[in-house]
Amino acid sequence: MNEDAERQTDPITQLHADMERLIEESGLEWTILRSNTIASNGRGWAQQIRATHAVRGPDIAATAVIHERDIAAVAVHALTEDGHVGAKYVLTGPQVLSRAEQVQTIGEAIGRLVTFEGVPVQVSRRQMLADGRPPALVEALLASAESRPVSNVITSTVEEITGVPARTFRSWAEEHAEEFRWTSKPQTPRHLGDRLGAR
Repeated sequence: MNEDAERQTDPITQLHADMERLIEESGLEWTILRSNTIASNGRGWAQQIRATHAVRGPDIAATAVIHERDIAAVAVHALTEDGHVGAKYVLTGPQVLSRAEQVQTIGEAIGRLVTFEGVPVQVSRRQMLADGRPPALVEALLASAESRPVSNVITSTVEEITGVPARTFRSWAEEHAEEFRWTSKPQTPRHLGDRLGAR
């Protein structure tokens, strides 16, 4: 987030900026935790990876992906300790990763080659709308794909507050590997099986 800008270039970042302003003006004590890409967003690729061992979608600039458990750990300290009121913490993982690198890492965690295929914005828009996503969300996500700059920012804030280094995206992928593996065995529909068994 650019604190000096009247408007953010990314609509999602602008939404966050608007929320921060409301919180700051509320009169309550507050601590703000800022992160860019959260590792759990990768769960949105699970169906594609299970079905095709590939992810197709709009590319977005690389960022230092953060494990959601690290955000939660910092939040616990902010809520239970003194000294965090009025602070704005920028939380990142330890490594800047592109979408292709995230997808590759998930593939390594499940022992399969998984690839990322960037899709033009217009094609992505049609597919996302066909999938039933709200038009406003679709436009915000696609605007991020077009306008979000590469961020090489890596902070040590997680370790400074929790005493433990930020987790890697690889550790997240290994923890969640089963969500990306195709483990179901094809089953004969019950009504068909009944008929076959009756013959």
